Amino acid sequence: MHLHVLDIVIIVAYLLSTVFIGYWVSKRASQSMQNYFLGGNKMPWYLLGISNASGMFDISGTMLLVYWMFIYGLKSVWIPWLWPTFNQIFLMVYLSSWLRRSKVMTGAEWIKTRFGTGLGAQLSHIIVVFYAFVSIIGFFTYGFKGIGKFAAEFLPFHLSPNQYALILVAITAIYVIKGGMISVVITEVVQFFILAVASFSVGIIAMMKVAPDTLHKMVPAGWDNLFFGWHLGLDWTTLLPAATAKIAADKYELFGFFVMMLLFKGLLISAAGPAPNYDMQRVLSSKNPREASMMSAWVNIVLTPPRYFLIIGLTVLAAAFLGPELNGMGRDLDFERVLPMVLSRYVPVGLLGFLIAGLLAAFMSNFAATVNAAPPYFVNDIYKRYINPHASPKTYVRLAYLSSFVVVVLGVLIGWNVTSVNSVVMWIVSGLWGGYTASNVLKWYWWRFNGFGYFWGMITGISSALVLAFPGLLDKLPIVQSFEAKYPVNLEVTIIFPLVLLISLIGCLLGTLLTKPESDEVLMDFYRRVRPWGFWGPVLKKVLAEDPGFKRNKDFLRDMFNIVVGIVWQIALVALPLYIVIKEFQRAAITLAVVLGSSAILKFTWFDHLAVREVETDLAAAGDK
Repeated sequence: MHLHVLDIVIIVAYLLSTVFIGYWVSKRASQSMQNYFLGGNKMPWYLLGISNASGMFDISGTMLLVYWMFIYGLKSVWIPWLWPTFNQIFLMVYLSSWLRRSKVMTGAEWIKTRFGTGLGAQLSHIIVVFYAFVSIIGFFTYGFKGIGKFAAEFLPFHLSPNQYALILVAITAIYVIKGGMISVVITEVVQFFILAVASFSVGIIAMMKVAPDTLHKMVPAGWDNLFFGWHLGLDWTTLLPAATAKIAADKYELFGFFVMMLLFKGLLISAAGPAPNYDMQRVLSSKNPREASMMSAWVNIVLTPPRYFLIIGLTVLAAAFLGPELNGMGRDLDFERVLPMVLSRYVPVGLLGFLIAGLLAAFMSNFAATVNAAPPYFVNDIYKRYINPHASPKTYVRLAYLSSFVVVVLGVLIGWNVTSVNSVVMWIVSGLWGGYTASNVLKWYWWRFNGFGYFWGMITGISSALVLAFPGLLDKLPIVQSFEAKYPVNLEVTIIFPLVLLISLIGCLLGTLLTKPESDEVLMDFYRRVRPWGFWGPVLKKVLAEDPGFKRNKDFLRDMFNIVVGIVWQIALVALPLYIVIKEFQRAAITLAVVLGSSAILKFTWFDHLAVREVETDLAAAGDK
């Protein structure tokens, strides 16, 4: 495709402006590690929330969501529970505040808060640093693959997808490495507004160009139904045989069972808290626990409507106008290319440049957030802790530059050899997160769990994830082949994740029960400071013996209620732009009522309680002094 000169000027101007902003703020960012990694804990929650939303609005994920929406219709809104998207609700309700109360810089440093400084804690610290690097590079690879595919469709120099990705990575790395967290947040806020305007514009174009009757003729019956039964029930056979083949390859036909497994998996992953990546860094960058919770809520509000206006707009345009062309590609059709195909044909000059700049912004936001999450683990958790704890602030910041550069190089080398965005996603959500879940659930809710249990749970989980998620390994086992023949379900969700979880849980329990508990001093300090609910009875008794006025956290039932309401609220926020763009206004009105009703409930049961909860926590922590 050949871009108009106006579109090229818009794209180049955007790229130059982001580099300039990064350098403009770099002087302030380099003053200290706190400034470089966490923005000095001075940035307001609403800017951090927009920044976090911008980092999640990535091009690779958008390509996947468009492909899922095209094939699975409105039922595809449940598939992102793979990540799971509702982990933001758990963060909003209670986990962001628990995490921020620790007052640390990284997830690895948090280990000291929970497990102290003994051998088990040191081993746990090392394994968290390792996991952080592996997960960050995994997300980097995912973004690298997506932006290469996208850029190859639009940019005019006839390079390969990997070459385009390398150029864009280099441009983004300049301002990320130099400017740190402040640079990332400022550029991401600018990028988000560009992307939001472009996204709403695409949704409006789809509404103007495609009548409901036209759309219904091009998609199977039930495509516009958000709800589902045991089976998916979408028949693409006569309309687009490649879509039927893709559903079979994805193994989502038993959709009811698939979503049940996603809910089970998602609840556990969400209860474990954020992985050590950019999401956790935004929480730790907030001013206080209350603002950390508000930031997580704000992410849902600012991210969901524009992103799904874009996704449904692109999908509707593709379904209405690309059917014959897609059919002509046969069964080898790459559905991840639907997004760039629609943009190249149905977005006018000027807006196309603006939208491409916005989608490049999406990649750059995700990439920037991912790369910026890596240096704290190397500098703060390895160099400062084990090598040179008394180095100057400038030395630490220079090492942050170096570690960012190393992450970029490793991510490029791996991403260069990956063939599919979807394959990276499946490895992350089924294997890698399966290895993380057991240890990180138990650390919050069970007093007896110790550093050795955490270490062995992570070691067994990550190791089994790396082995079991290896392409084609499980498919060759006769028992798995027999299971797949009888139940055509997705292996990553139904077998790999539960198996990795079980192996990791065994490692957790053996590592914990065969070693001593953590000291009373460590456990009591953690309990006073964080005030978790869960199985903390023996620690609570010891705290009450020292401080009879201490109030335990009684919010379990309230938090569970708010999570249920919050998940309904989030799904309604997703569904509302979908119904608007496909002009199902009656269903849109019902969905809006659900959004407003659930928002009102959360106002009284969650928001109004935030300030009271933190006052109680401050008083409890003061009792230890």
